[in-house]
Formats: sequence, C-alpha cells, structure tokens
Amino acid sequence: MDKEKKTIQARLDSFHSRKLWQDKIMKKIFQGSAILAALMIFFISYFVISRGIQPFLSSYGDEQQSLIAFISGDRWRPDISPPVFGVGFIIINTLLTSLGAAVLSFPISVLTALFIAKIAPPKVRAVLTTIVELLAAIPSIVYGVFAAGTITGLVKDVGNIFGINTYGGNSMFAVIILLAIMIFPTITSLSVVAISAVDRSLELGSIALGASQMETNFKVVLTSAKSGIFAGLALGLGRAFGEATAVSMVAGNRMVGPTWNPFDITRTLTSTILSGMHETSPGLDYDMRFSVGIILLLVILATNFMIQVIKRKVGGVTHE
Repeated sequence: MDKEKKTIQARLDSFHSRKLWQDKIMKKIFQGSAILAALMIFFISYFVISRGIQPFLSSYGDEQQSLIAFISGDRWRPDISPPVFGVGFIIINTLLTSLGAAVLSFPISVLTALFIAKIAPPKVRAVLTTIVELLAAIPSIVYGVFAAGTITGLVKDVGNIFGINTYGGNSMFAVIILLAIMIFPTITSLSVVAISAVDRSLELGSIALGASQMETNFKVVLTSAKSGIFAGLALGLGRAFGEATAVSMVAGNRMVGPTWNPFDITRTLTSTILSGMHETSPGLDYDMRFSVGIILLLVILATNFMIQVIKRKVGGVTHE
C-alpha cells in the first residue's frame, strides 16, 4: 500500500514539476514579448529623435536651424531660398482638427457603445457590433477617397449657403469630419468592452436604491467604465494625430497660419511629413520631417497625459 502511495506521489510530483516548467517557459515568452514591444518603441523613437535633432546642431553646418524659430514659426516654405521651417502654426492646426474631431465623435461613440452594450436587443447588438468592426477595418486611403469625393462636396455646399469660399471643400472642417468618422469605431469598440465589463451588481444596487435604468446607465455604468472609455479616447486621438494619407487629401496643406476659419485650408503635422515626400532627396528638407515627427510624438504624449488627468476628474476620484 505504501509503495502504491509513493508511486502516486511520485507521479504527482512529476506532473507538478512539468507544470511549473511550462509556467516558467510561458512566463519567459510573455516577458520577452513585452521587452520586444518596448524595444521597438525605443528604437523607433531613438531613430526619429536622433535624425530630427540634427538640423539644430552646430555640426549641421551652414543650414543649421533655430529650434525656437522652428517651434514658434508661422510659415512652412521649403520651396523658397533660404527655406523656412516653422511648425508653431501646424501644431495649433493639428490640435484644432484632432480635438475638434474628438469633441464631435466622443459623445456619439459613448452613446452608441452604451446602446449596444446595455439597451439594444441581442440581434440589433450583433448587427451594430459588426458594423463598428467593419468601420474599424476600412483602410485609411478609402476614408480619404470618401472624404475627397463626398465630405468636401458637403462642406462646399454648406460654404456656398453662407457665401464662404471653401477651396473646393478642402478645409479644416472637412478634416474634422473625416477624423471624427475615422476615430468613431475605435472609441466605440473599447467603450463597448468597458461598459460590458461593469459588474451587474452595481446596476442592481442602483436600481434597488430607486434610480431608473437610464439614471443607472449614465451615473453608475458610464462612471464605472470611465477607465476603458478614456482609453478608447486616447487611442482614437492617437489615430487622429497620426493619420496622414486621408488628411492630406482634404486638408489643402496651407503654407502659413494658424488657421482659425473652419472653412479655410489647413495643414497638420502628419500631412507636413507626407507632402512631397517622394520628391524630397536626403538633405535639410528630408531631415526636417523627422523634426516634425519629434513634435508629433510630444503632442501625443502631452495629449494622453491630459486625458489621464481628465479621467481622474470625471465622476470623482476612484481607485480602480
């Protein structure tokens, strides 16, 4: 009997030992994947920064640029001699278009997500979920073609009603509408996941205390899901800031600014990097596009930081 018990125990020990080794191997694989992802971000950032900082160093020679003039400049004219590279107005235009798109898309996205997750019947929920996923899968160039063919025409018609010249519809307004459509599926998808993850007991407790279902949805469900909702906003803004191809097709690429008139043409950081790229040979103009990339990274980091601050303010301070 003792021999049988020892045999069983030995098999159990062997089984547990194999499981421990499997867990350790999987842990190393996950750890390696995380390190690889972090290294990719590091290498990309290092490459952009190391290349983009060169025009401002004395070692660049006679074409050395002023960092202050670059950041505060109100003209981007690489086509004149000497060329002028100022991104101050481009930063403002990028913030106006991206934040304008977020203001337009964010409430619609959250309300859509709330309807899908908590209100819609199962069949309607499945259809709407599929539609949102399809919107997220559409390539940027398709959005750009749609914007150039439809959104610009709509903006032009609106401008004609008020007697405003819209340069054929290419304008800041067209960019805002385009980006609002593009970030809608990203914010909606993450918001649906966040809202669906809210503990059902919180809803039942709210209803038991006398709140209506609608009050519960807005005051309990959305507040509890705010972390995921604002994560969706951060990713949506990241896409808005980083979109180049589609934006370039409707922005107009204004040379001076900033642009305050929504019906006027504009220029963003990404469209600046992309415009004329195939015609640019290695040199100052080429390196300055990496400098614009540095500014873009800083703008995205600053915006994400502000979103985190707003998230903590919304619905009070919670420990999540």
